[in-house]
Amino acid sequence: MKKIELEIVALSHSITQTHSYAVVLGETNGLRRLPIVIGGFEAQAIAVALERMQPSRPLTHDLMKNFMMAFNVELHEIIISDLQEGIFYSKLLCSNEHDTVEIDSRTSDALALAVRFGCPIYTYEHILESAGILMEDSGKKKKGEEETATVQSSGGSKDDLKGMSLEELNQLLSEVLEQEDYLRAIAIRDEINHRKKKY
Repeated sequence: MKKIELEIVALSHSITQTHSYAVVLGETNGLRRLPIVIGGFEAQAIAVALERMQPSRPLTHDLMKNFMMAFNVELHEIIISDLQEGIFYSKLLCSNEHDTVEIDSRTSDALALAVRFGCPIYTYEHILESAGILMEDSGKKKKGEEETATVQSSGGSKDDLKGMSLEELNQLLSEVLEQEDYLRAIAIRDEINHRKKKY
């Protein structure tokens, strides 16, 4: 079966399920999107890696990466290989100097590792056909312009953050980082950066 390459284009609070997030994968050089509902911890793990944040202690997926690297296990790619009753199934394609193996994985964990290793994400046509969404072409990307992943947090709406002073935002950022709520920290940091650009 021909593999189709995907990239993470967005991570946001799920509209359909409370306490859940949706990671949106986009077809590389295509218009189809594949939304996948994931849990809060996994969303945080993906967001931390996407935003290149450095937690004070390694998160579970950082530990996994460190473990794999310590034993010379390389992650080559992840494949979203199946979809059954609304549940996505994935595989990690790993190798060491002796062997190459496929390891069964939850899709959210596979994506969290893919972001950390910088490896490609693939799926198959039948999965995009059944669960994908076709986006309208709103003009081709200009040469050299890349689509970057966006992270949207539920941790206080943008309006709540806009009503706070810069000092309050910095204080809140410290508290949120202490609680290791990285998704909320990203939204606060973005608001602080937005204000600094204005002045």
